[in-house]
Amino acid sequence: MNPEPTQDRPRSGEVKTSRRWSVSLVWIVPIIALLVGISLVIHDRMQAGPVITITFKTGEGLTADKTEVRYRNVVIGHVAAVELSEDEKSVTATVKLVKRAVNFTRKDAKFWVVRPRIGAGGISGVDTLLSGDFIGADSGTANETTHDFIGLEVPPPITYGEPGKRFTLHTRDLGSLDIGSPVYFRKIPVGQVVAYTLEGNGKGVDIEVFVKAPNDAFVTANTRFWNASGIDIGIGANGFTVKTESLSSVLVGGIAFGTPEFGQDSAPAEAGQGFTLMGDEQTALAPPPGKAQYMNLRFNQSLRGLKVDAPVEFQGVEIGKVVSVNLDFDLKTESFPIIVGIVIYPQSLGQAHTRMLELLKHDPNDERGTIAILQSFVEHGLRAQARSGNVLTGQLYISLDFYPKADKVTFDADARPIMLPTIPGSLDQLQAQLQTMVEKISKLPLDRIANNLDGSLSELRRSIGQFSTQTLPSIQSSLADVSKTLKTANSALSEDSPQREQLGEAIKELGRTSRSLRELSDYLGRHPESLIRGRPKNAPYEDQQP
Repeated sequence: MNPEPTQDRPRSGEVKTSRRWSVSLVWIVPIIALLVGISLVIHDRMQAGPVITITFKTGEGLTADKTEVRYRNVVIGHVAAVELSEDEKSVTATVKLVKRAVNFTRKDAKFWVVRPRIGAGGISGVDTLLSGDFIGADSGTANETTHDFIGLEVPPPITYGEPGKRFTLHTRDLGSLDIGSPVYFRKIPVGQVVAYTLEGNGKGVDIEVFVKAPNDAFVTANTRFWNASGIDIGIGANGFTVKTESLSSVLVGGIAFGTPEFGQDSAPAEAGQGFTLMGDEQTALAPPPGKAQYMNLRFNQSLRGLKVDAPVEFQGVEIGKVVSVNLDFDLKTESFPIIVGIVIYPQSLGQAHTRMLELLKHDPNDERGTIAILQSFVEHGLRAQARSGNVLTGQLYISLDFYPKADKVTFDADARPIMLPTIPGSLDQLQAQLQTMVEKISKLPLDRIANNLDGSLSELRRSIGQFSTQTLPSIQSSLADVSKTLKTANSALSEDSPQREQLGEAIKELGRTSRSLRELSDYLGRHPESLIRGRPKNAPYEDQQP
């Protein structure tokens, strides 16, 4: 009996082959492509930079897979997606940066959309008219990083880490200044305005300016800043003057700075130091006025045209300004006087102030010395008066001058603020004089004077009529008779008439008689005794000829 064959044993007539795994040539190409793709993905992952999101108010100029991100006009990334925020109030742009742009994830990095703009700094972004809008970037310096940023709506004025210093200017209001307004030194642009904010109490504005290196070394502790916007036009003894820093400052405003001549040289100011922004160059570079003295003036007249900041002058020299103009009510007289508050700087008087203090033996730093000077001035007739400073505009100013004939007043040296006596303005005095003249004229008996004058005119009219009808004809008749007489005399004295010859002989005889009388008078003057004794026989006879 033969054993049964197993399954592993081959049957007769069959060939047994071994089972081995093999790959067809058809799959080689896809496998290679897959490996290449995986390597590309890995390379792309390894070369990919950070992904950040930037939030803008609008998506204007942003297009996915098209809008580029540039730094110094070099592409460092592109916008991958643009989406509307959940609150629908902004737009979020997802930006893929290149690997070498990792510094742009610093927390203080800045991003903005570059498009054509016209601003205080001029025209920018003109090249985007052909290439399209793009996102500008500026890396920060912070150590912290982030992936979420808030985009700027306008380009920052200072970019790319430009060297220089920032300073803060304090002023009452912004005026015509704006971000990008130039900063001048000796009429050369050396910086610009980079930011402005309201003060915490809302009573002023803080303006941040950037001065480029190396010109930032000219800003010292003694430097003065002033607003150079617009055109300063003046008319004075030297004629018509126009002052401006440049045409740009006229259009977009500007700030200038300088150091007064009396100021001492000092080290450059530290970055971030604060300064006060003055209104004009003259005020900024003026010497320090010294300690202020506040006073009140009471006027019982209209002060239309007197404004705050109007000058206060003493003997034609400006020593202060008006700080307030308020209306008051007097219960006794039931009138509305005007209280004018002024501030003066006594040291503006110069040597006069120093010599007065020496005369009164007071310390220059003691307020009582200034009050003593004012008291002495008031006793000698110092009074305040509102005068017209400009006939065309009607603006008034306060003049302090001496009026020896002014009424005596009591000066209260202990009052605060001091009340300085006043006198009416020149226009009010003229009006008072005109009113007095009108009152005197109104008291004249004009009706009686008019009646008397009317009667006199009637009498004169009758006299003229009588003269014309009676006297004038008789005068004409007399003149005719005189004319006839003259004609008769003229004909009688003709050259051939005997009357003319006789008249000539008579005139000659009269001449000889006149000479004889003169000789007799001379002789009697020398010999007065001849009137009694007569003429001696042997006396010489002078001038015997007739």
